[in-house]
Amino acid sequence: MIFYQKRMILFLCLLLVIFLSAGLSDSYAQYENAWMNVGSLHNWYSEIGSEVEHGWVARQQYGLRWPAIYEYQDSQAAKGFWMGCVDFTDADGFFWPYKVVCVGPRVSGTNEFFPIKFEMVSRFDVPYVYVDGNITYREFVEVDRVDPTMKPDRMLISVTNSVLGITMTRRIIQFSHPFHDNYIVVDFTFENTGNVDADEEIELPDQTLKDVYFFTQYRWASCQQTRYVIGNGTGWGMNTMIDTRGDGVKVDPPDEQFRAQFAWHGNFPPFTTYDNLGGPIWDPSNAAGYAEAADTLGRLGAPQFVGVVTIHADHSPSDLSDDPSQPSTTCYMGSDIGITKNQSLQFDLSSMTEQYQWMSSGHMAPRHADAVYPDGDYTKPNATEDPALGTPGGFTACDGYGPYTLGPGESVRIVIAEAVAGLGREKCIEIGRQYKNGTIDARAKNELFFTGRDSLFQTFRRAIANFDSDWDLAQPLFPPSSFYVDGGGDRIALSWDADISGLTGFEIYRAKGRLDSTYQLIAELGPGERSFFDRDLERGPSYYYYIDAIGEPISANPDLNIPAVKLRSGRFYTQTYDPTNLKRPAVEEGDTTYTYLNDIRIVPNPYNISADPNNMLFPGERDKLAFFNIPGDCDIQIYTELGELITTIEHRDGTGDEYWNCTTDSKQIVVSGVYIAVIKDRITGKTEIEKFIIIR
Repeated sequence: MIFYQKRMILFLCLLLVIFLSAGLSDSYAQYENAWMNVGSLHNWYSEIGSEVEHGWVARQQYGLRWPAIYEYQDSQAAKGFWMGCVDFTDADGFFWPYKVVCVGPRVSGTNEFFPIKFEMVSRFDVPYVYVDGNITYREFVEVDRVDPTMKPDRMLISVTNSVLGITMTRRIIQFSHPFHDNYIVVDFTFENTGNVDADEEIELPDQTLKDVYFFTQYRWASCQQTRYVIGNGTGWGMNTMIDTRGDGVKVDPPDEQFRAQFAWHGNFPPFTTYDNLGGPIWDPSNAAGYAEAADTLGRLGAPQFVGVVTIHADHSPSDLSDDPSQPSTTCYMGSDIGITKNQSLQFDLSSMTEQYQWMSSGHMAPRHADAVYPDGDYTKPNATEDPALGTPGGFTACDGYGPYTLGPGESVRIVIAEAVAGLGREKCIEIGRQYKNGTIDARAKNELFFTGRDSLFQTFRRAIANFDSDWDLAQPLFPPSSFYVDGGGDRIALSWDADISGLTGFEIYRAKGRLDSTYQLIAELGPGERSFFDRDLERGPSYYYYIDAIGEPISANPDLNIPAVKLRSGRFYTQTYDPTNLKRPAVEEGDTTYTYLNDIRIVPNPYNISADPNNMLFPGERDKLAFFNIPGDCDIQIYTELGELITTIEHRDGTGDEYWNCTTDSKQIVVSGVYIAVIKDRITGKTEIEKFIIIR
C-alpha cells in the first residue's frame, strides 16, 4: 500500500495548489462551453465531457431550458460522467484493481479528462438578427464549420482523452423540426486508444480494458422559476421525483416499452401553504426576481417532465446491434453523498471501489417513485411524502452501461437523448387559475399536471423513431440569413435577406409587451417579399418578432409521429430578444409640434402598482415608465425628493422616446415616493426638471 500512500500525498499536494492558486470554479472556467439552442429546448455542453454543477456560471439550475422562450425554465442542476474498469495498469506502471475517472457532478475533470476537439457544425450559417441596429441574442453560438449535407440542424463534436486510455467522442445533435425540437441527442463513441494527453504524447501501454462501465448521472430540479416560490431546497432537487422504464423491476405498459429515467417537481414537505405538485405560483414576492410580481394567477410554474432515454447501446465491439439489456444499471444515488463531493478520487482506491460498485450495481428496486409512494399514487393531494427520503440533497438519476471489454483500438457506441416536455404555458395558467380560485381541487390539478408525462413519453418515442430512420426527417427550410427590425415614428419596419430552396412564403409573428408572451401571426407573405411594415401598433408598448420561412406541405409520417404540416424554418433562428417600439421624432428648438423642453411628458404619472394590469399603459411591463417628447441626445438624471441621484439614463438614439423600468443603478426597484427627473439636452445644454410620483 506504500505506493497508494505516495500517490495520495502527491494528489493532495496538487489539489492544494489548485485551490490556493485558482479555486475550483476557475478550474471549471478554463473549459470551452457551447449552447445547443435551435429548438424549444436549450442546453449547454462542455468540452471536458460532462456538464458539472456550476460548470459555466455560478447558478444551481442552469441548462435544460424548456420552453426556452420563457425566462428561468432551467431544470438541470448538474450532470456527471464516470468511467471505470478493473485490473488496470496506469502510465506509471501501478496496478489498480479498480480504476475510475470522473467529470462531475462536482469534479471538474481536470487531470482525468483531456479535451482535444470541440467543434460546432451547422447546416447553414447563423442568421444575423438586429433590433434598432443592434444585434440581438440570448445565448450566443459561434459556428466553426457549415455542412449543408448533414441531417440535424446543429452538431457539436466533443472529443476528450482520459487517464483510462479511452477516448470519448460525443456527437451532440439537435433538430429545429417542430415535432422534434425538444430533445437533444448525445451519440457517444468510446475507443480504447491508449492516449492520455495527445498534446504531450503520453501513452499508456497497450492493454485490454476489462469490465468497463460508462456511468451517466443527472441531477434534475424542475424548475428554476419556482425555486423561491416553493422553497430553496427545490433548486437542489430535494423534491425531485424520479421514475424509470425498461429496467425490468416492474412490468411497464405496452406503450411505455423504452429505456428511460425521468423526473418531475414533486412534493416539498416544508411547504404547506397549498399543494405544490407542479409548482403553482400564488405569491411570487419571495421569488428573488425569478418570477414576476404580477404572476399571481396561480400558474403552474414547474410543468416540466425531464428525462433521458437510451436509444442504442452496442452489444460489444464486434456486435454493433442494439443491446436491450443496456443500461445494465439504473439507480438513484444521493446527490450529496461522499463520492459526489468536491474532490477528485482517481488515486483513492476505496472511493474508486465504491464508485465502481455503484456503476455495476444493476437495477435498483424499488424505483425511486415507488420508494416514495409505495401505493403508486403520485398525484395524491396535500401529500406528506418526502421525495428526498430523509437525505440532505435528494437524489440523482444514474445509468450504467457495461460491462464491456475493449481491446486496443476497439470501440463501442451508446446513443441517448435528453428531453423535456410538459404542459404549455396557456394550459398552466388555466389549470393554476382554476386551482387557486377553487374551481378544481388539488387532486384534479395534480392529475391534469401529470398529463404532461404523456408528452415526455411521446418525445422519447419520436427520438427513437428518428434514430431508427437514420435521422430521415423532412428537413425544415433554411431561415432568412438576416432579419432587421427597426422602430419608427408610425411603423416598425421589418426586412430580411433570403435565398432559400423550396420557399413558398413567409410568416411573421409578433408579441406585445413581453418577450415571453403569446405570439400572434400578423402577416403571411409571398416568397418574393423581403420587407414588411407593421402599422397595427400602439405607442409605448414593446414589441418582439420572429419570421419563419415556409415550404410545401408534407404528408403525415406515423412512423416518426409527425402529422401533416408545412415545412418551416425554426423560430429561434430569427427570434428578437430585445424590444422595439414606435418612436417619436426628437424634440428640437423651433419645433412647431411641441414646445421645446416644455412638453416633456412622463407617463404614467402617477405610477400606481395596484392599477388593473389589463388597463395598464404598457401591458406585460408592470414597472415601465415613459419619457416622451425629449431631445434626441440627452441625459435623464433621476433623483429622490431628498436629492439622492439613483440613476442616469443616457438617451442617444435620436428619438423623442425613452423608457425606464423603475430600477436604480444598483438594480433595486424604487419605493413609493416623489421623484425628480432632470433632462439635459447635450446639444444645447438646456435643462428641464419634471416631478413624478410612484405608488407601490
